[in-house]
Amino acid sequence: MLYTLSELDGNILLWIQDNIRNEFLTPIITFITNLGNKGFLWVLLCLILLIPKKRRSVGIIGIISLCLSLVVNNAILKNFVARTRPYELVNGLIALIPYPTDFSFPSGHTAASFAAAVVFYKELPRKYGIPALVVAVLIALSRLYLGVHYPSDVLAGAVSGTLLALLACKIGSCLREKGFL
Repeated sequence: MLYTLSELDGNILLWIQDNIRNEFLTPIITFITNLGNKGFLWVLLCLILLIPKKRRSVGIIGIISLCLSLVVNNAILKNFVARTRPYELVNGLIALIPYPTDFSFPSGHTAASFAAAVVFYKELPRKYGIPALVVAVLIALSRLYLGVHYPSDVLAGAVSGTLLALLACKIGSCLREKGFL
């Protein structure tokens, strides 16, 4: 079963490489993926949300969510699963950015993006939450386009990030009830 999943993952990446990659899209996709480097965009947005008192709790919940994602996905799951990057195993796949040095599963870019974007979607007006989710999806898809993650890595990152965001929102709700937020 795992072999079949890996083969399907690899075939999807090769299809993207052969049918979607082009000179026009590559710099745009590279820019999008760089927004997710070390959670930069999401950390920045959370810090900005700390400034107005009205939105401060959302910034705190976002930071909680990003911290949970960092620990669960990057520190625990990546090292436990220890999945090799696709460009090392899929014959003919070419990564378009410098090779990441950590393991592949789950996608940390995707997990962090969904961890923050789902918090924003749940805690902010939809006019902010929906664009945040769109950016999270674009960052996730960029990892496939660039050949640095398998589709299952990205899917796992999206699910994990979403679940951790929901947990962070629950924590935030408890903190609000106790008067800490």
